Amino acid sequence: MSASTQQSSTRVVRRTPVIEPPEPSYRIENIVATVTLDQNLDLYAIETSIPNVEYNPEQFPGLVFRLEEPKVTALIFKSGKMVVTGAKSTQQLIEAVKKIIRELKRHGIVIVGRPKVQIQNIVASANLNVCVDLEKAALTLENSMYEPEQFPGLIYRMQNPRVVLLIFSSGKMVITGAKREEEVKEAVYNIRDTLAKMRALRPCPSE
Repeated sequence: MSASTQQSSTRVVRRTPVIEPPEPSYRIENIVATVTLDQNLDLYAIETSIPNVEYNPEQFPGLVFRLEEPKVTALIFKSGKMVVTGAKSTQQLIEAVKKIIRELKRHGIVIVGRPKVQIQNIVASANLNVCVDLEKAALTLENSMYEPEQFPGLIYRMQNPRVVLLIFSSGKMVITGAKREEEVKEAVYNIRDTLAKMRALRPCPSE
């Protein structure tokens, strides 16, 4: 065998190593939910009965009801619909809705039936605890958009679960669109495993 043949046969093709990704972390920042009461509400009666609520129908048709604990805000409409924001967990959301209903009843507002609560959006922050090669990820991930001249993060529309992720090269992420807390965890681990398979994860440079 010639020397040139030996060299060609022993040539090593360098590939990006597959690193064992660390455990990711995530935190729910806000839950937006709608609450439906099967009745109309007299917002003027609520305003005059309960202190520290805000109602200015000339500017906004809803009454603003703020709780200190948990720190949640409810927009209450005369149709019996509410929009509740600020909860950090499903349990906290349920507790807040119960507390609002109790406060209404305590101040003489008649509430018929049980409220129907439906989560519309969960917003969470996450950290893969490893850096991401966004250019490589953008080439492989379907339903993704990466235009670093306009926005430093990659926008990825995950199909299962159906959420939107903003992924940054630092490994930090913002997740929106989840309907259940479990979907946040599922999305974080799904994207971590997907990026690891496409060799788009790399150790972050030490500061």
